[in-house]
Amino acid sequence: MYSAHLLDHFKNPRHVGQLPAPAITVDVTNPACGDMLRLSARFDGGRVAEARYQIRGCTASIAAGSALAEWMTGKSLAELTALTPAVVEELLDGLEPASKHAAVLCVDGVKKLLAAPAG
Repeated sequence: MYSAHLLDHFKNPRHVGQLPAPAITVDVTNPACGDMLRLSARFDGGRVAEARYQIRGCTASIAAGSALAEWMTGKSLAELTALTPAVVEELLDGLEPASKHAAVLCVDGVKKLLAAPAG
């Protein structure tokens, strides 16, 4: 059902937590399933210097948050802007149709992060 890579992110999550200011922190919720993502990022020179996440949700959402925070580190604003659910799914070696909402939640979090005022 879940890929080995997805299960690894679920069992061994990376970058869990929240960064202090001046990092930007946003919260997003999937209204259909109730999963909630808190995403924090600290930028330096137009790139993500650090990213952290906290999530309340299903196995796929927890793994997706971990993969997202790992992927974000070192990315430019342009790379973040180009993030799609398909990229998140690829980070996890695929998602079952019933779990695709996890990728959408991650993209929504990044979009909100990019729209948030800095510092």
